[in-house]
Amino acid sequence: MASILIVEDEHKISRLLQIELEAEGYDVRQAYNGAQAWDLYREGGWDLVLLDVMLPEMSGIEILRRIRATDPSTMVILLTARDSVEDKVAGLDLGANDYVTKPFQIEELLARIRAAIRLKEQQLRGRAEVAETDNWLVAGDLRLNESTREVERVGQSVELTPREFDLLAYLLKNKRQVLNRDQILAAVWGYDYFGDTNVVDVYIRYVRKKIDQGHEQELIHTVRGVGYVLREPS
Repeated sequence: MASILIVEDEHKISRLLQIELEAEGYDVRQAYNGAQAWDLYREGGWDLVLLDVMLPEMSGIEILRRIRATDPSTMVILLTARDSVEDKVAGLDLGANDYVTKPFQIEELLARIRAAIRLKEQQLRGRAEVAETDNWLVAGDLRLNESTREVERVGQSVELTPREFDLLAYLLKNKRQVLNRDQILAAVWGYDYFGDTNVVDVYIRYVRKKIDQGHEQELIHTVRGVGYVLREPS
């Protein structure tokens, strides 16, 4: 359910908007002056602000300016007088997403609200997809996602223990770089680890079995006398 803040000092208009928007399934709150609107806005969680330009105590343009100083994503639709070209220009320049002139047809306003909320949902999905993409570490046909802790090779899921996952992630972050056992121990087991460095060899063997076994091209290589390296296929 999208949340909408109505900022309108004419109570009859505000009440009409409330009824229509709640009938559409939106969660609605109202403010009747600029100061009250700013206080409600700062409570957060709004998907859209329906903002009258001419308000007592603080203008809609000033509220919009304050919103856009820190918040680029909340949708804002301005309600302006028919002849207030300056308000329209100022509002759009400050980052308003749309404007509707008074008097307006409620059907048109509802359509514009639906369009604005759809656009916000698309933007949020796009950012989520980018974030997910950014969290993948890749080497050839091997992919590892640090956020979801997923590992895939040739599109097939690979199940790793937490320690195996951390080891593979470290190798991927330093692919093409030869890492000695002490470096791997410090990064994966911690600087305060006291134990046999052979634990690295054991876990490398575990990870290799799950990552490389059955594949023509191996990714994890031993560098004799030094340590290990993850290389992409040539």
